[in-house]
Amino acid sequence: MARTPKAGAAVRPSRSRAARPKTATADARLRVTAERLNTPSDLSPEASREIAEGLTVLLSDFLALYLKTKNFHWHVSGPHFRDYHLLLDEQAAQILAVTDDVAERARKIGGTTLRSLGQAARKTRIADNNADYVDPLDMLAELRDDNKATTARMRELHDLCDEHNDVSTASMLEEWIDQAEERTWFLYEASRRGGADGH
Repeated sequence: MARTPKAGAAVRPSRSRAARPKTATADARLRVTAERLNTPSDLSPEASREIAEGLTVLLSDFLALYLKTKNFHWHVSGPHFRDYHLLLDEQAAQILAVTDDVAERARKIGGTTLRSLGQAARKTRIADNNADYVDPLDMLAELRDDNKATTARMRELHDLCDEHNDVSTASMLEEWIDQAEERTWFLYEASRRGGADGH
């Protein structure tokens, strides 16, 4: 039952928390929070922001690629089950192993990184595959293309690092590119269909 105001009492309009204007205290609190996460770096603020964002998007791609690789690892079937199952498990572990390095590199240069799966889902460029059944060779081909595309995007981020003379991030990217190229190679060879031309 709604409570009615007493006679003569002033009725104050209610204002939701979202409608309240920001106070100087709230703005100051945000500045303090940002300063606490602002790791000192000799890179320019622009370089730190751009490279950290590039790393955060790459991290989102790696997490999506990891989950898709595990999805196919869990759901692969057929006569080559064991070989494909083990290959995909090895590749997923390799992808997951670099995620912490990617995130920590963004923090080392004064940026921030992912805070949730929702944020990662919004940033990733890897398409989901929610099909009930995927042919094993189609699984390998899809992951091959995803790894190849991720390699190309890492080269673009490497170019950005070169522009800002961020040799450390560039060096790390070179290692991750090499790993992605190896995954692409293995997936390509494993997915070749038998025939006179090897396909």
